[in-house]
Amino acid sequence: MNKLYVCLALLPILFSSCHSMNDTEVNATMCNPLPLNYDFTVEEGVSRRDGAHPCVVLFRDVYYLFMSNIQGYYKSDDLLHWTLVTTNLPTTGNAPAAVEMDGQLYLTFSGATGTFYRTVMPESGRWEVATNSFPYDVAEPSLFYDEGRLFLYSGSGNKVSLTGMEIDPKTFLPLTQTMPLITNCKQTNGWEVAGDYHEWKTLSSWIEGTWMTKRDSRYYLQYASSGIQYTGSNQGVYVADNPLGPFVLAAHNPFVYKPEGFTKGAGNGCLFQDRYGNDWYMGTTGVSVRHIFERRIVLHPVFFDKDSLMYAYTGFGDYPMSMPTKKINSPEELATGWMLLSYRKLVRVSSEQRKHPACCAVDESIRSWWSAETGDTGEFLSLDLGEVCEVRAIQINFADEDAQLSGGVSDTYQYHLETSTDGKKWKPVGEKSLRITDTPHDYVVLEKPLASRYLRITNVHVPAGKFSVSGFRVFGKANKPAPSMVDSWRGLRDVNDRRNATLRWNNVEDAVGYNIRYGTSPDKLYHNYIVYGDNEIIIKGLHAEWEYYFAIDSFNEGGITRGEKVEKVL
Repeated sequence: MNKLYVCLALLPILFSSCHSMNDTEVNATMCNPLPLNYDFTVEEGVSRRDGAHPCVVLFRDVYYLFMSNIQGYYKSDDLLHWTLVTTNLPTTGNAPAAVEMDGQLYLTFSGATGTFYRTVMPESGRWEVATNSFPYDVAEPSLFYDEGRLFLYSGSGNKVSLTGMEIDPKTFLPLTQTMPLITNCKQTNGWEVAGDYHEWKTLSSWIEGTWMTKRDSRYYLQYASSGIQYTGSNQGVYVADNPLGPFVLAAHNPFVYKPEGFTKGAGNGCLFQDRYGNDWYMGTTGVSVRHIFERRIVLHPVFFDKDSLMYAYTGFGDYPMSMPTKKINSPEELATGWMLLSYRKLVRVSSEQRKHPACCAVDESIRSWWSAETGDTGEFLSLDLGEVCEVRAIQINFADEDAQLSGGVSDTYQYHLETSTDGKKWKPVGEKSLRITDTPHDYVVLEKPLASRYLRITNVHVPAGKFSVSGFRVFGKANKPAPSMVDSWRGLRDVNDRRNATLRWNNVEDAVGYNIRYGTSPDKLYHNYIVYGDNEIIIKGLHAEWEYYFAIDSFNEGGITRGEKVEKVL
């Protein structure tokens, strides 16, 4: 029997005003997390998908993505579509480090017993040993080639410094001693405090994941902190005039930060340029439910302001983003205008498990999910948007409930995706009746805007386990205006711990959520912190000695209203 499951606390907010639909054309789009076929890993009898520590190199106009816990690596022509490359490299390599030198690609891994590999044809998957005589067994290395000089950065732990050294680009033997470059400073750097939302103040913090970027003769040494499995996982940055320092903390930190939203956390990654000269950060976000190392890969744009401050733009960072085909200068050039239409809307399902109810498919958290009682053909989930909306894209995030698999899986998810304006007459979304995908994060972009109120996904086949979804996310525009502006808010720094600030604001009646922008100057509000269904937040990742300015935007299914009040929180 079909059942209607409604969480009363999750009933959608209803609005009555309307406006004309947005017909703006956009480039090809992507939506985090990346739609890769994440391999399964089994530990202590628990099976889960995992992918972490991405390292991207643009080599001969092709993007190559190396990462932990994968049998091979990926290549792409556009950062949108990724193809797995099988290889003769060790399948146990983790935290890879790759660099191009003189027309060849070089690669090593964390704990690779002193071995460096090289190839001139990474598309073939064939590599050879460049050397196996490097005298150190380093943790989480990164490689940086700078005008004929090669540098190796490494380190991972709660009681170690992150280090750097120069090595010979021909022999890979050290040319300098190992030099300590970054140490843990959680007493002032709130973003280094461990735990979800930096809650574990007394726990030793973990720093790791170095990466080096050079821009206009300045060196930006990046590092991950807080713990890759936590919502506060981030990427900080120090700057210097030389590749081995001395380094000082950059005035904007962490430069990548995304503690809330469907994906939470973004540390342990790399910065690279696309073929148009745009900067990107590819990092790791945690699911971390079945195991602390249950992770996915995310992509965020990076910018350098007029004062050479580097920042990643993570505002609405798991909504669809337009992919540029030219050099861009601001985050606004990547905006699609598509809003989330599915948050806390009514869901009808064929069955559910008590611990994985239907409402978890629309609660904007990758860490919770709906699961049907079986993986049988015919299990379904249908969604009522509450009104006819302009639908532009749909992201289906499968949750692999009870999937006991290991390694790379060639089996696929197969499902029907349908739409309806009245909930009675259904038709396929797009031209495909049956959709087949090998990724747990399938992103479906419609060729033309679709007027729809109801959407339904029906299982045909899952690789293993139960039919389960952590996010049935629908994007587009509702026929309503953006919400009113946040007209009043107040904030206060914690007098006992200035790494924390509390913000409260008046609820906007027609808002679904709020985006808090903040930074160390009124014109540098580079941090973004999204809040759903609340009007109060404690932000715990601040620098204890810096001043901060804040603004609050409101948003709903019709758009975003930018907050005009920018004030310092004392």
